[in-house]
Amino acid sequence: MLTFDILVGIALFFAACLFAVAFWAERRARRGQDAWLKGPVIYTLSLSVYCTAWTFYGAVGYATRSGLEFLTIYLGPTIVCIGWWAILRKLVHVGRAERVTSIADMLSSRYGKSNRIAGIATLLAACSSMPYIALQLQSVTLAFSAFSVGQTLDLQATAMWVAIGLALFTILFGTRHLDIDERHHGVVTAIAVEAVVKLFALVAVGVFVVWGLGGGVRAITSEIVASPIVNWRVESGRWVGLTFLSAAAFLCLPRMFQVLVVENSHERHLGTVSWAFPLYLLLMSLFVVPIAVTGLAILPEGSNPDLFVLKIPLATGNEALAMLAFLGGFSSATSMVIVASIAVSTMVSNHLFMPIWLRVAPARASMSGDVRSLLLSVRRLSILLILAFGYLYYRLSGGGSALAAIGLISFVGAVQVLPALVGGIFWRGATAKGAGFGIVTGFLLWFYTLFLPSVAAETHTMETLLSHGPLGIGWLRPQALFGIETLDPLIHALLWSMLLNLAAFITGSLLSFPSPMERWQGARFVNAFSHMPDRMPWQKSYAKAEDLLIMVQRIIGGKAAQNLFVEESRRQGRSGYLPDVTPVFVEKLERELAGSVGAATGHAMIGQIVGGTALTVEDLIAVADETQQILQYSSALENQSQKLTRTADQLRAANEKLTALSIQKDAFLSQISHELRTPMTSIRAFSELLQGEDLDARTRTKFAATIYEETQRLTRLLDDLLDLSFLEHGQIQLNVQTATLAQVLDRAVLAGAPGQRLEVIREPKTEDILISTD
Repeated sequence: MLTFDILVGIALFFAACLFAVAFWAERRARRGQDAWLKGPVIYTLSLSVYCTAWTFYGAVGYATRSGLEFLTIYLGPTIVCIGWWAILRKLVHVGRAERVTSIADMLSSRYGKSNRIAGIATLLAACSSMPYIALQLQSVTLAFSAFSVGQTLDLQATAMWVAIGLALFTILFGTRHLDIDERHHGVVTAIAVEAVVKLFALVAVGVFVVWGLGGGVRAITSEIVASPIVNWRVESGRWVGLTFLSAAAFLCLPRMFQVLVVENSHERHLGTVSWAFPLYLLLMSLFVVPIAVTGLAILPEGSNPDLFVLKIPLATGNEALAMLAFLGGFSSATSMVIVASIAVSTMVSNHLFMPIWLRVAPARASMSGDVRSLLLSVRRLSILLILAFGYLYYRLSGGGSALAAIGLISFVGAVQVLPALVGGIFWRGATAKGAGFGIVTGFLLWFYTLFLPSVAAETHTMETLLSHGPLGIGWLRPQALFGIETLDPLIHALLWSMLLNLAAFITGSLLSFPSPMERWQGARFVNAFSHMPDRMPWQKSYAKAEDLLIMVQRIIGGKAAQNLFVEESRRQGRSGYLPDVTPVFVEKLERELAGSVGAATGHAMIGQIVGGTALTVEDLIAVADETQQILQYSSALENQSQKLTRTADQLRAANEKLTALSIQKDAFLSQISHELRTPMTSIRAFSELLQGEDLDARTRTKFAATIYEETQRLTRLLDDLLDLSFLEHGQIQLNVQTATLAQVLDRAVLAGAPGQRLEVIREPKTEDILISTD
């Protein structure tokens, strides 16, 4: 029989195996043997951190209480993977380009590298994670209680020891060293292994229920039809609200952003995620309803439906399957706690501790010494505090709520960054003040309408507040704002927090003017897929390379920092390890620091040494002037090109016209030469005849007239030759005169060559004239 001690031993052994997997994966990554570790399979399986103990245990309980409404928790991420492709791809692309370390770092980088925005987002993430961590503690505690039949088990003490164990395990698992790029190959690989374990465990229980107890698909289908679960009715408003909530949470939960964006090694992996992760969710939800129906049928009335996955194998004497189900639930809980604690502790150290540390002692940035151990200590302490507050929420809430209800409270809190996150990557007009107003407004409404009632619902003060409102103002009741009482409390909190959050974000952005750095970063985010100018936002600096080297060594380590400086020296054509401090090099150092301490903190540390901070208004005006000059020069070149094009067209047309004129000229000269030859021949012939002595006066007069007419004809031909205008028009202008046919024939006879005989025959019937010549 499985006892409590055996369960603890098996859980510790499983944790040790996961640690060994993580250690092995990290060693391979450091040796450069990480091609498959960065592949799409490991990346897709790591997204299974979304499926926590809530989905492993709580989905069955959710289906038992609310029918098919549990599907909304799976539909949301499916819609994101398939339909919200533009948002998903842009987040991953920008995250990789800006080397963000968390969702708070993403918001900070977008809104002018503002530590204020990052700090607000960090506080929100820490508070919204508390219910979810409490959920994991409750699920593991309930799992232990399921195996403790006949034994007295102090649930609160068990939850405390589970919290301590998870805290120590997370510290050993995720904070052994400070990663330069905040990627945890070992953790991601271990989570991928856990994804396989919990899927295999849940499917194994499902197969056992359907074929081992239910008698096959047909029999279990009949039981489902006869079950009260089918009487559940769809509430369209709640269905849509929960689907949207789960979709937004898939993007905004700190642990999901960590594996989805920060741990992404290549954007092309999203192609695999778009179909593989929805398939994984389908398999995780496939046997939920059969398990719920079977649990209602064979377990005693009043049994906790959140534990059906464990109690069905135990009730049927299948301890091996029950142990596998326990490991599946334990995997679900540990993976969530590990990733969420790593993500939130990173935000706390980068965006709460480091800014305060630098502000209290500004000179520390340029002091020698290794600050990495200090950052790791802060992160480890943060993990302990996060688990402690999660346990505190578990105690205050009583630990009796359904797992699904606790998870949804956490979801509503986490999604309050959605307007600022999505608006920041698509709207250049979004400002830090707008984002801050929106997040704070949504956070306060979530805390007032949902979080506070969940931890103090049974106190007299909270009962009075829920019933009468603050100071007796009824329309300010936490679950009936503005007098709306018909909404479900969860949908009520989601609706008002998101609407007022969005309104504050838009209004604040429209009424404020972004700083130069905000405008610069806004352009980089919104136009992430366009070519951005390489001009860096740092002015010329007179900082010493030695000071920068000391500061960088403190964050990324001596060897990595020296390699970075040596590489830059070689690029500049210098020897040694102290390059010139150029704006380009300063920007490169800032990006390296951002990978370890976040964009805002890295920017602040560089600024303390460089001194000249980033981009000023004059810089932006200079950039705008340069851009305007380039546009004007480009416009002038375009106009000149158009003029040259028009000139080339005119030259082409003129060339074509000259070619046509040349052809007409050749035809004209050929024709005119023939026409000139005819009168010249006639003049010559009749001039020779006039020299004869045997001609009478009439014949001489006739020949002289013919010579005169041919001379006139020759003159007209010469005039036409001198007037070449007809070549331009393509035709000859005719000189029309009236004459009889007899006159024309007589002229032709007279112009004929001597000795040539012309015979004219008139046909009396047809009035035709036939002319023949010899």
